[in-house]
Amino acid sequence: MFDGRPDITQLPDLAEGAGRVGPVRTRMPIYVDLLPPCNNACPAGENIQEWLRLIKENQAEAAWRQLVRDNPFPAIHGRVCYHPCETACNRVELDGAVSIHSVERYLGDLAIENGWRFNPPRNNTGYRVLVIGAGPSGLSAAYHLARVGHEVEIHDAGELPGGMMRYGIPEYRLPRDVVDAEIKRISDLGVKIVLNHPVHDLLEEQRAGRFDAVFIAIGAHLSKRVEIPSMDAGKMVDAVDFLRDVASGEKPKIGRRVAVYGGGNTAMDAARSAIRMGAEEAVIIYRRTQEQMPAHAEELADAEQEGVKVHWLRTISEVSEEIEVEVMELDEWGKPRGTGKFEKLPADTVIMAVGQMADTGFLRNIPGLRFTDDVVQVDPASLMTDVPGIFAGGDAVPSERTVTIGVGHGKKAAKKIDAWLNRRQESPKIKHPIVGFDDLNLWYFGDHPRSIQSELSASERVQDFDEVVKGLTSEEAEFEARRCLSCGNCFECDGCYGACPEDAIIKLGKGHRYRFDYAKCTGCATCYDQCPVHAIEMIAEK
Repeated sequence: MFDGRPDITQLPDLAEGAGRVGPVRTRMPIYVDLLPPCNNACPAGENIQEWLRLIKENQAEAAWRQLVRDNPFPAIHGRVCYHPCETACNRVELDGAVSIHSVERYLGDLAIENGWRFNPPRNNTGYRVLVIGAGPSGLSAAYHLARVGHEVEIHDAGELPGGMMRYGIPEYRLPRDVVDAEIKRISDLGVKIVLNHPVHDLLEEQRAGRFDAVFIAIGAHLSKRVEIPSMDAGKMVDAVDFLRDVASGEKPKIGRRVAVYGGGNTAMDAARSAIRMGAEEAVIIYRRTQEQMPAHAEELADAEQEGVKVHWLRTISEVSEEIEVEVMELDEWGKPRGTGKFEKLPADTVIMAVGQMADTGFLRNIPGLRFTDDVVQVDPASLMTDVPGIFAGGDAVPSERTVTIGVGHGKKAAKKIDAWLNRRQESPKIKHPIVGFDDLNLWYFGDHPRSIQSELSASERVQDFDEVVKGLTSEEAEFEARRCLSCGNCFECDGCYGACPEDAIIKLGKGHRYRFDYAKCTGCATCYDQCPVHAIEMIAEK
């Protein structure tokens, strides 16, 4: 009798065989749990498939609580995450990826509407942790640390918490009441957020507050500089400063014609915000091609819908009464080079969006810390610096700079800080194999096209900073959740139970799946052949 769940990373592939049944059984079916590609691709480490399953079961609050075990900001992420989970989704090969981000937003908005709160920690460990920065990474770390009973204090230089979620992402993408609601849950959990408090001496701050560990989670709030000859420096402003001023309720004077220099998401936000601030014309100047643009394609599409023009293969050479730009071309290695040809463009304001840096200057006096340019070097496995007890993540370390990656770093750092404080050695987790599209049996799933979120028209958008993209209804969210293929994990469809010719499959009741009666099983693989989600594998008989 086979007993126990095997190490599925070591299983031989015996699904294909010459004979289906012989006088002696040579193979046997087992139930497996494989890794869905959406879960694998999520930088925040969400168990996406599970919270989608709970929505299918009409358990919305349970789905939200499953989600926030990993990520405290579903309403925020459902709006601003670039959802790599959807790029990885197997259903993209069928009729379009599951709209995971819109269902996540639905759960987040539902939680705000219903006043759902985090469960308080069950104990107080007595350890104190200092977090520098109240952006997505710092808030995430504080949340996960507080959940396991540590006392957490965040020190931030801003007037309000949220970091780039508040001051870098425009309201038409992320309303501030959503940011406030999801941050308030964290403070209600017992996290103390000290605002208007820039840190100048980290070691002294740690000593004075008797903190046992520190997590550095400062954002990339400094704009990179490029040397451009200018007859009127007043015409040039930094994108980060411009977006911060707009988010703070100020009305920067930018004139009728605005040029934005850069090709990232910040450049798109600056151009779209400029139009909402009254600019009649907004153009983006980028020195490479559209294919090389770092901004996400959907951000460019939204900007162009709102009237933003893009000048590809152009670089600003001088700013005076007009902007002088040099026409570029790509060399044999795909890098831009000047052609010696110049054009003139009118502009009242030039917004510089050529990149951002983390303000790590206050850390330079700490013995033992290592830096690469503006970021702190950490052990990738633990996010701890070379100084014991000082960790760092988000924009402060080498990584892609997005809200979701920052939140994922906060979760990871909290886990590692907790282990370090408790002198606990952690064994690395071995991931299950990822289940691919070709592993599935699609006979079970019909054609159900993806739900589309409604949006304001282009003419409506540019009138103000009202949110552009709308949320799903409960019916739409449930429909979208049901589009999930449950890749690699049994969802109790009864297919194996009904297909087995030997009655060798025993149904254990709702939520408990099935088990095999190997005294009856002949190893015919009928169950394996029909399983729609590849939750059954055939292995060699022992």
